[in-house]
Amino acid sequence: MTARLRSCSAASSRLGPSLLALGLAGAPACGDDAPAASAGGTATSEGTGTSGLDTTAGPDPDGTGESGDSGTGGDDSGYEWNLPPGFPAPWVPEDNPMTAEKVELGRHLFYDTRLSANETQSCGSCHEQELAFADGKTTPTGSTGQVLVRNSMHLTNAGYSFPLTWANPNLPTLEHQIMVPLFAEQPVELGASGHEDEILGRLRDDPLYQDLFAAAFPELDDPFSFERVRQALASFVRTMISGNSPFDRYTYQGDTNALTEQELRGLELFFSEALECHHCHFGFNFSGATRHAGTVHESFAYHNTGLYNLDADGAYPLGNQGLIEATFDPDDMGAFRAQTLRNIAVTGPYMHDGSVETLDEVIRIYERGGRLIDSGPNAGDGAVNPHKSGLVAGFTLTDQEREDLIVFLGSLTDDDFLTDPRFSNPFE
Repeated sequence: MTARLRSCSAASSRLGPSLLALGLAGAPACGDDAPAASAGGTATSEGTGTSGLDTTAGPDPDGTGESGDSGTGGDDSGYEWNLPPGFPAPWVPEDNPMTAEKVELGRHLFYDTRLSANETQSCGSCHEQELAFADGKTTPTGSTGQVLVRNSMHLTNAGYSFPLTWANPNLPTLEHQIMVPLFAEQPVELGASGHEDEILGRLRDDPLYQDLFAAAFPELDDPFSFERVRQALASFVRTMISGNSPFDRYTYQGDTNALTEQELRGLELFFSEALECHHCHFGFNFSGATRHAGTVHESFAYHNTGLYNLDADGAYPLGNQGLIEATFDPDDMGAFRAQTLRNIAVTGPYMHDGSVETLDEVIRIYERGGRLIDSGPNAGDGAVNPHKSGLVAGFTLTDQEREDLIVFLGSLTDDDFLTDPRFSNPFE
């Protein structure tokens, strides 16, 4: 689980003293040494070191926010990202280059209930901006009343996520993933399957969308198709970039007063080898499941964290067993993607099934090395799950240390992101 930390003459003086003391100063990539791939399926990309901070991105030296390689394979050279300092450009597919017009169309579609067959739900129904585009529920309910089995992932920095969703490696891009809520039938979310012409007709008849589609796809005589809908939605979601939390101001913007003493104590705990949080939640996005422009290595980041152990044989509840449902590999039982921890304080309840209410409970589960469920249909001791990641080995915290860690996680909340009008509902 080790990787060599690259060392260059980065602007380490821009980082706070606590990070420097921990050896966490991010630096631009240099030399030819790439970190070794980690155990347990954690994704590593060139320039990511043991610190947990992505050193390829590094602090932006000129303050423009245009750090990292903007080459993506797609022609987005005319798009102004306005990236936060320390952030690389997102990866963009060649067949869906970024344009401001496409993003604006996607914003309208994201919040429009007419995109569901019965006109009762929009993407924004399960992804609310004030909750970092989560919904605050254990699991969501689709437009026809069916209850989904997985917690709504928040969309913070979703454009950097690779792959998408909790446990499906076959959805490598936002363009692929967006088809799931649109057309899934078991369970139904927006329920567009079989109603495509009806839904497109609603959009085509609206003068607003006539203008928006024409502006987004001027090369097409008839741009009204679900191919264009998904391209526009993906473009909008790709712009949901969060990078102005107190942690960011301290780490990437040189504000040594941005974090309190308690938050700094929590930071040191988070990046300590005793807790090992940063082995699954690392880099500028606090997640191993990350891809950006210029990414060299692309590997999946799934982990069994000992949340269940049904019948003492390692099983998870039927119908919600993680990566094994896609790979059919018994070793993948209970493995789910490591989410970004950005804005984590506002995105509960937690875990793939929303079964953990608070961050305090999450930390206590990891302290124990897995969750103990004493009774009921899901009874079992996750700490002895045979498929559990070796990184979830347990640790000991005092009450003060646990509180410090929770407060540090709160410093990853970007209040600007939660209220940014660029991501808001255009119909309100």
